[in-house]
Amino acid sequence: MTSLRHFGTRIIKARWAYFFVAPHLVLYCVFFLLPVAWSMVLSLLDYQWWGVEFVGVANYVRVFADPVFWKAVVNTAYYTLGVVPLWLGKALIISALIFPFRKPLQTFFKAAFYLPHVTSAVILSMIWLWIYNPPFGLLNYLLAFLGVDPVAWLGNKLTAMPSLILMQVVMGGGSSIVLISAAMNGIPMYLYEAAELDGARPAQVFLRVTLPLLKPTLLYLVVTGTINSFQVFTNIYLMTRGGPQFSTTTIVYMIYDTAFKQFQFGPASAMAMVLFVITAVFALVQFRWLGQEVEY
Repeated sequence: MTSLRHFGTRIIKARWAYFFVAPHLVLYCVFFLLPVAWSMVLSLLDYQWWGVEFVGVANYVRVFADPVFWKAVVNTAYYTLGVVPLWLGKALIISALIFPFRKPLQTFFKAAFYLPHVTSAVILSMIWLWIYNPPFGLLNYLLAFLGVDPVAWLGNKLTAMPSLILMQVVMGGGSSIVLISAAMNGIPMYLYEAAELDGARPAQVFLRVTLPLLKPTLLYLVVTGTINSFQVFTNIYLMTRGGPQFSTTTIVYMIYDTAFKQFQFGPASAMAMVLFVITAVFALVQFRWLGQEVEY
């Protein structure tokens, strides 16, 4: 009884905090938690416009028996494993290069690299469609000077997914550069001075001092980057539509195709739940790998 009274007293004291948090919490529940819960329910139903029937795990059995779904899983993993390490490595290198500059110059470079991040993904996809265009695209135009025949970058199953990965690596990473640069500026300078007094080379300082102290930031970037890569849709929809021969079909694109083209909401919801589980497992592994306390 005493603990309940103490709990009620704490709520009353913090009533204004709950008051200001409530609007965001309500929006979060209505537009996120409820759709997720409804998707879980839909994955157990045969949901059609003429009626609804409970089918249990039949939708999951259907999804797991579909070879195209497993192809989509492999494509999604391929895309994620291609994009996340490359753009994170790119962000680390650029952040390390601009770190010695004065603050105004750092701000200029961070703004320049962040600019594509705020550009519409639709616009970027249209630009890269022109770059990859076989007859008159910029990439084939440059290759012609080397005597290389035109390549159907998005029309060949061997080059379609690498082309999408290249696009994302080149255009992405702006926000990562900003976060990594901020984390670097937060590392005390006396650590670098101590390393220099011990005779450490610049590469050793980066690997033994800077990189370990960036682990919390890198953990955040790896987890969010993995989740975003698993949810890739806009580029696939605008540039390849999952082709050729399902070589760029990802899980999210297959969910869209199943739900809004075939109107099979039950199997689509089952795919969404499988994607949720896969993403959660990857996040847990990454937290286990990088989730270490850093003190300085």
